[in-house]
Amino acid sequence: MRAPTLAVIGGGQLARMMAQPAIALGLPLRLLAEAPGVSAAQVIPDHVVGDYTDLDTLRAVTAGCPVVTFDHEHVPTAHLHALEADGIAVRPGPDALVHAQDKAVMRARLAELGVPCPRNAVVASTAEVEAFGLPCVLKTTRGGYDGKGVWVVRDLADAEPAFAAADAAGVQILAEELVDFRRELSALVARSPSGQAAAYPVVASTQLDGVCHEVIAPAPDLSPALAGEAQQIALRVAGALDVTGILAVELFETADGRILVNELAMRPHNTGHWTQDGAVTSQFENHLRAVMDLPLGSPAPRSRWTVMVNILGGPTDTGRLYDGFPHAMARDPHLRVHLYGKDLRPGRKVGHVNTYGDDLDDCLERARHAAAWFRGDLGDTSE
Repeated sequence: MRAPTLAVIGGGQLARMMAQPAIALGLPLRLLAEAPGVSAAQVIPDHVVGDYTDLDTLRAVTAGCPVVTFDHEHVPTAHLHALEADGIAVRPGPDALVHAQDKAVMRARLAELGVPCPRNAVVASTAEVEAFGLPCVLKTTRGGYDGKGVWVVRDLADAEPAFAAADAAGVQILAEELVDFRRELSALVARSPSGQAAAYPVVASTQLDGVCHEVIAPAPDLSPALAGEAQQIALRVAGALDVTGILAVELFETADGRILVNELAMRPHNTGHWTQDGAVTSQFENHLRAVMDLPLGSPAPRSRWTVMVNILGGPTDTGRLYDGFPHAMARDPHLRVHLYGKDLRPGRKVGHVNTYGDDLDDCLERARHAAAWFRGDLGDTSE
């Protein structure tokens, strides 16, 4: 018997990377893409191009599909409730997803759960920002990602662009304390509708211009107690919010040894790309298993260390991408390269590389060299 078709909303690289495990599982995908030729539309034949903010389009794409899931978190909440009323299983559901869509809603709910977070408040004017205290971070409550919709404010004049952007988008501004953190961590879990959950090792991530740049799995020199606390927070949040699929909890590890929740994402996440080659079951396969309520796969690591480095478009169109394969593969036969089929633009994520092994320094050097080569930062070399 043919497996049920899973509808996926959003045609980015996350949907693209769901396609390979879907093939292995024999699970047909139907995609709603934002534009012709976007990343996922290149590899998922059953796709249509349309507007994810249009309910009729969503209904047409999900017709005959028992379950719908997402490449991004921007589908209007009211539309998701309408799909549920039509009898479609929306995973994650709208009551869960709103906590990833709206930062003010997320902060309020996490406070109710007693989850450690930075001090925060919704502010409506520069006077309220001053009362909150400087320096601080201002964020639009909706629509921000990869550093967009985020402003570090050290002087009241720095707050004016944030309020202008919020007014233009019709959203609120959330003020948060500027955390003195040692590093950023991410705790990734998968959860199914039946309540089964699996927790991946906690990883360390670094950012470049607000975009995830590098991930080390597991996070080096992280105490077992703090790693366990991070995993328990992620599992607790997933259960309390009734999340189905992958939940990424981005965290600050503070200079004084605490962890604070920074962001939530309810979909496969950049900090989980290492799992494609470094875990028994990738985040993409476990997301599919979870939303289809299949038993989850093991999140255990395959090697002592796995390093993921993103390939970002450089300031000029000098990246090699496909033409970079001969050098990168010859230099490192164990290298794993994942390209997204995207045109190069400065700062745009167009792929990533994974390395793995028993020596962290070696994994870091191999991954960084390969990503720099594809980006075009290295000159011609036979090294």
